[in-house]
Order: sequence, then structure tokens, then C-alpha cells
Amino acid sequence: MGCDGHRPPLQFMLKLLLILLVGLTFESTGVVLLKKGMTHIGDMNGVTAGEIFRVCKAGLTNPQILLGVFFEALFFLCLLILMSKSDISFLWPLTGLSFVFATFAAIWFLDERVSAVRWIGVVLIVIGAAFISYSQQAKEQSPPPGTNSIQK
Repeated sequence: MGCDGHRPPLQFMLKLLLILLVGLTFESTGVVLLKKGMTHIGDMNGVTAGEIFRVCKAGLTNPQILLGVFFEALFFLCLLILMSKSDISFLWPLTGLSFVFATFAAIWFLDERVSAVRWIGVVLIVIGAAFISYSQQAKEQSPPPGTNSIQK
């Protein structure tokens, strides 16, 4: 059920999932851009006020960092829309799919190699998301609490 207590129609759920997929794409794009921007800025040489200032100043002037923050903000906007339209117990676990999107983005855009152990983790996340999605479907098909399924 949705936040208003009514059963959402299939078309509504598909819209929510589409917003989620778009949001996860924004989020993965943001992560890739932030990583590329931080690669240009370089490593932090300790945790001092001067070093933190240097990294922040470089980040505020780096186009990839700024674009990454923009895409993360778009993801946050999608998340707010989804939170207003669906149960958090359904939505929040599905945001774990961002790990799946980020893994593929890291391979395609950052040329990262992913070990077998990490792939197992990705598969477990997908299985968990499938369980969450199934539980929402099962919840929608069950009668509301307090109703008797036997009619007089």
C-alpha cells in the first residue's frame, strides 16, 4: 500500500520504479563524476585544516565535482518524490540497487576491475531487491487488516 493507505495500481508502481531507475542513474553518474573530479584534485595529504581547505577549494572549482554534486542533487530530488509516494520500507531497500548501478558505472567509465567476491555481493543485492519488490506485491494482494475474508 502507498502512504495514503490505498492499493497503488500497477501503472502507478511502474511509474515509481521508473523514477527510481532514473534516480539511480543520476546517482551513479554523480558518483563517477565525483570520483573523476577527486582523481584530478589528488589525495589528501593528512587531515589538517589547511589540507581540508585545499581539497574543498579545489572541489568548488572543479567542473566534474560540481557536475557530480548536481547529479547527486537530482537523485535526491527523485528520492524525495518517491518518499512522498511510497512506503519507506519498500523504497529504501531498493535504493541499495545503487551499488549495482555504481559497480557497472565503475567498470564502464572508470575502467575498474571487479572481483568475484564483489560480484557475489552485487548478486545478493539484486536478490534482496527482488524480495522487497515481491513483498510489496504480496502486501498489495492481501486483504486489509481487520477485514474478514469470509462474507456472511
